[in-house]
Amino acid sequence: MTQIEFARRGRTTDLVRKLARKEGVPFKFIRDGLKKGTVVIPQNRLRSLKTPCAIGKGLHTKINANIGTSPYRGSIKEELEKLDVCIKYQADTVMDLSTSTDLNDIRKSILKKSSVPVGTVPLYEVAVNMKKKGLSFSGASADDIFNVIRAQAEEGVDFFTIHAGVTRKVLSTLRKNKRVAGIVSRGGALMAEWMTKNNKENPLYEYFERVIKIAKEFDICLSLGDGLRPGSVCDATDKPQVEELRLLGQLAKRAHAQGVQVMIEGPGHVPINQIELNMKLQKRLCNNAPFYVLGPLVTDVAPGYDHISSAIGAAMAGYYGADFLCYVTPAEHLSIPTIEDVKDGLIAYRIAAHSADIAKGIKGAIGWDRTVSVFRRARDWKRHIKASIDPERAEIIHKRFKRDEKDVCTMCGEYCPLKISENI
Repeated sequence: MTQIEFARRGRTTDLVRKLARKEGVPFKFIRDGLKKGTVVIPQNRLRSLKTPCAIGKGLHTKINANIGTSPYRGSIKEELEKLDVCIKYQADTVMDLSTSTDLNDIRKSILKKSSVPVGTVPLYEVAVNMKKKGLSFSGASADDIFNVIRAQAEEGVDFFTIHAGVTRKVLSTLRKNKRVAGIVSRGGALMAEWMTKNNKENPLYEYFERVIKIAKEFDICLSLGDGLRPGSVCDATDKPQVEELRLLGQLAKRAHAQGVQVMIEGPGHVPINQIELNMKLQKRLCNNAPFYVLGPLVTDVAPGYDHISSAIGAAMAGYYGADFLCYVTPAEHLSIPTIEDVKDGLIAYRIAAHSADIAKGIKGAIGWDRTVSVFRRARDWKRHIKASIDPERAEIIHKRFKRDEKDVCTMCGEYCPLKISENI
């Protein structure tokens, strides 16, 4: 049985109990969330994860970190080093988005080493397989696509991005509503190309029951991909985006009815004044299914700093209801990220997620801030730094300049307001 089916029978699995203790909530809270479709636990039944997670309403906001090779850079060693950074800085999940020729070996290596859930986009492997044959993605058959989905399920992948919402009807809406940035999702663009060249419906939509069947067999969580997410703040909340979202809500309902866990992927690029609307729209159209957002970036003018522009949007999205944040690194829109980019993106998103949890009143969130603040007021630098989100960086900055008094920092020195106020 799947986790949903256990929940529907009123049975609490060991995994649910473990995650309830981790979240600080009654196990019934997670079990009921699974039953309603407001909580998911991405873990393939073939895997036993050291650090599983639950994602959804009333739980800590979770973070995904993307890693993976590109056609220009394909080092398994480097990707595993990135995975180490993700684990060290507490990513809740990772996605392997590899598109190099040896992506099978990379994915298997990541699955073997990862202590957290691993997600993929199966269409990427289909595209690579076609390229090896000297063909474009449009040369793939429906069976080619589903064979890859099943093979990855058998390897132990915990959650899939499935681009089933890019349909002929939705593409027609896109053609009638011109965008600044067009289609920015790789999976969405591949699927649009396939439908256009083959003059057929998206097989992931047409044969969605096959997707459900595979997911149910391995208790894999489906992450319904937003192939038409806005790639510019100028395109946010347009008709193609909303039309696809509406369809994803219908597909999610079908999957959940059959005991398959589902979350919904979301934008993208969204200006600050539209973030609340986007979060509420998703929850309404998708029956409160967990919402997995990329950013959103609140401006398009900051290449090289998109981990900052997107973390602003991520914190707001988390507060307004997003359950799962996909990090953005400084390399977004420019390059495959380095190991340092991965760290910078992950830290930015941990700050965003925690900020959202404080605002949402998630149990225990603000306690961390209280602890850090108490140490800061006492000028207990050792414990203040150790309790911070990135102690290594905090320590380096704290020791930049020499100081005569050990109980102050070099910003204020003898004029430290904490020390002055303590004396009075």
